[in-house]
Amino acid sequence: MTIRLRQRDYDAIIAHAKAGLPNESCGLLAGKAENGIKTVEKVYLLSNPDQSPEHFSIGPKEQLAAIKDMRSLNLLPLGNFHSHPSTPARPSEEDIRLAYDREASYLILSLAEKTPVLKAFAIADGAVTPQILEVTP
Repeated sequence: MTIRLRQRDYDAIIAHAKAGLPNESCGLLAGKAENGIKTVEKVYLLSNPDQSPEHFSIGPKEQLAAIKDMRSLNLLPLGNFHSHPSTPARPSEEDIRLAYDREASYLILSLAEKTPVLKAFAIADGAVTPQILEVTP
C-alpha cells in the first residue's frame, strides 16, 4: 500500500505536532483509495485530550465531526496520524494493541531528532507492516 500526502499537508502535520509539544498530537486522514494507493485529500488536525507525551486519544465529538465532514465531501477515512515527541517513528506496544482498524493506515511522526521523520504502517492482529509514504507537491 502506498500513501500519497501533499507537501502542504505534511508540513501541517509537522507544525501541529510541534505546536503540541511536549505532548503527542494526532489527527485523521481522509481521501480516496484505489489500485493500492491511498491519496490523502484532507487532514484533520485534532486535539489530544490525554495531554500526554506518551499516548493520545481522539475525543469522540471531534472524531464524529471529522467523519461527518468526510461524508459530506465524499471522502473515505484512510487512517490517522500521531506524533512521538521523543521516540522513533514506529508503532509502540500501545499503538499496536490499540490498532483496531485493519484497513487504516497509521502514520507516526517522530520529533526525536532535529529533522522530523514520518512513516506509515498497516497494523493488523498485532502485525506491523510498513507502507510506502510519498510526499507530493
